[in-house]
Amino acid sequence: MLRALWPYLAAHRGRLAAAVLLLVAAKLATVCVPIALKLIVDALGERAAPAAVPVTLLLAYALLRFAGTLFGELRDLVFSRVTHEAMAGFHQRAFAHVLGLGARFHTGRQTGRLAREIERGVVGVGFLMGVTLMTIVPTLVEMLAVMGILLAKYSAWFTALVAVTFVCYTGYTVRFTERRAVHQRRLNELDSRAAARLVDSLLNFEAVKAHGNEAFERGRYSELLRDWMQVGLRNQRALSMLHVGQSAIIAIGVASVMLLAGQAVVGGSMTVGDLVLVNAYVIQICLPLNALGFVFRQARDALVDAEKLSHLLAEQPEIVDAPEAPPLAVERGEVRFAGVTFGYTPERRVLQDIDLVMPPGSTVAVVGGSGSGKSTLARLLLRLYDPDEGRVLIDGQDIRRVSQASLRAAIGLVPQDTALFNDTIAGNIAYGRTGATREEIVQAAKTARIHDLVAALPQGYETMVGERGIKLSGGERQRIAIARVVLRNPKILIFDEATSALDARAEHAIQEELDRLAQSRTVLVIAHRLSSVVNAHQIIVLERGRIVERGAHRELLELGGVYAHLWTLQQQQRALAEAESAEIVRRYGERRRNSVLGT
Repeated sequence: MLRALWPYLAAHRGRLAAAVLLLVAAKLATVCVPIALKLIVDALGERAAPAAVPVTLLLAYALLRFAGTLFGELRDLVFSRVTHEAMAGFHQRAFAHVLGLGARFHTGRQTGRLAREIERGVVGVGFLMGVTLMTIVPTLVEMLAVMGILLAKYSAWFTALVAVTFVCYTGYTVRFTERRAVHQRRLNELDSRAAARLVDSLLNFEAVKAHGNEAFERGRYSELLRDWMQVGLRNQRALSMLHVGQSAIIAIGVASVMLLAGQAVVGGSMTVGDLVLVNAYVIQICLPLNALGFVFRQARDALVDAEKLSHLLAEQPEIVDAPEAPPLAVERGEVRFAGVTFGYTPERRVLQDIDLVMPPGSTVAVVGGSGSGKSTLARLLLRLYDPDEGRVLIDGQDIRRVSQASLRAAIGLVPQDTALFNDTIAGNIAYGRTGATREEIVQAAKTARIHDLVAALPQGYETMVGERGIKLSGGERQRIAIARVVLRNPKILIFDEATSALDARAEHAIQEELDRLAQSRTVLVIAHRLSSVVNAHQIIVLERGRIVERGAHRELLELGGVYAHLWTLQQQQRALAEAESAEIVRRYGERRRNSVLGT
C-alpha cells in the first residue's frame, strides 16, 4: 500500500517537505512547553527573582502552546491537498481498472458490493496516508525527544520506566488489534453483502412488487443487518478490552515515574520545577501513546478495509491490447470467423469450429435455439472474449492484433435489451459518439423515428429517462439504441435480437429502421424470430455450437432441414396467436351487440 501511495507523495515533494518542516516546528514547540513550565515554577519559587521574569516566561509559555497548535494546523492545511489528490487518484484508478476488466469479471460481480468495497478502500487509503506521515511519525519523534531529555538531565530510571511502559503498551496493542482484525474482516464482509442486497433489490423493484415480496426482501436484509450487529458487538467488546488494558498500562507507568520523581524531590536531588517538568513530559508521552494506540487500531482497520481494493487493483484484465497495437483499418468491412472454438468454461464448449465469411455490405443472420451460441458470436466480434481456437478477422486483420478502442469504434450494436443511463434522452443518444452536437443528435433521432415523440415531451431532449431507462417503453428504448448507432455511423453492425421483446406492430416499425440502417454496411443479425431475417443474404443455422445449415431463406426452406422445421413451427404459432386474437375480438363484439340489444 505504501508503494502505491508513493507516486502521489513524490508528485508533491514541495508540499511534503513543507509539511515535515511544520511538523518538526510544531513538535519542537510542544517539547519546549514543559521546559518553560519548569522555569516558571522555579522562578516563582525564588522570592528574590525580578517580577518581570515570571511574566516573560508566562508569555513564552503561552506563545509556545499557541505555536504548537498553529504549526500543526498549517501542516494539516499544506498536506491536505496531497491526501485529497491521493484519494481522488485511487478512486479514478479503481474506476478505470474496473472498467478495463473483462466480461467474465463483470458477469460475476455484485454492483452494490463492489461499490461499497471501493468506497471503503479509498477512505482507508486516505486515512493511512494521513496517520502514517502526520500522526505516527510525529508521535514517535516527540517520544524519542522527550526520552532523550529525560536521559540527559535526570536519572536513567525515568527513561527506563518510560521505555518499559512503551514496550508493554505496544505489545498489548498489537496483540489485541490483530485479534480484532478477524471481527473487522467479518464486519466488512457483512457490510458488503448488505450493500449488495440493498442495490440488487432496488434495481429489481418491479420484480419485488410484482411478486409481492417486499416482506421477503425486508427479511433477508434484516437478517444480514442482525448478523452485522452481532459481529459489531463482538468487535466493540474486543475494542473495550483493548482500551481498558491500554489505560491500565499507562496508569501504572505514570504512577511509577511520579513515585520515583516524588522520592527525588524529597531527597533534594530534584526541584519542584523538575517534578512539574517530569510530570508534564510523562503526560506528554502518555497522551500521544494512547492516541498512537487508537491510531494503530484505526490504521489496522483501514488496512483491512483496503485489502479488497488491493485485490481488486491486482485483478488482471483478460482482454488486453497487444504491445503497440495499431488501430483497425476498415475499408471494405469483410468479417471472417476462421475455425473459431470457444467456451465460457473449459468443460463446456459453446462454439465448435465455426467458419463464417460475411462479405462487405452483406447481411448475415444467425438463428438457432437458446444456448446454441448466437450471441456469443457477437461478443467475440466485439472482443469481449477471445476465442480458445481460431481467429476473428476484419478485412484480413486479426482483431487480437489491433486496439480495442478502434475495433469497437468500427462496430455498432443494437442489443436486445438497451442499456440506458439515468440521464437525459439527448445524453443517452450522444453516448453513441461523445461530443456530438445537438443538431447531430436531433438528426439521429429523426432517422430512428423517435424525434416526434421526444419533441412532444414537456422537456424534450432534456427529459430524464430514469434508471436503466425505466420511464420509456421497450420500443422507445430500442429507437434510442438505433439513434446511438446512427450517430456512431459504423462500418459494421450487430443486431442482437433487437426486436424479440416487442409486439408485432413495434417490431415491424423498428425492423424498417434496422433495414434502412443496414444499407451498404456489413450486418450480423442474431434473431429468434425467423420472420425478421427472410431478406438476409445468408442465414446461418446454429445447433449446439455448430453450423448445421447455411443459405438464403428460400434455399433453406427447400432443404427441409432444421431451419424449415423452425419456420413451420413459428408460422403455426403465429397463426394460432392470430386465431386466438380474432376469437377474442369476435366474442367481445358479440357481447357488445347483445348488450346493446338488451337495452
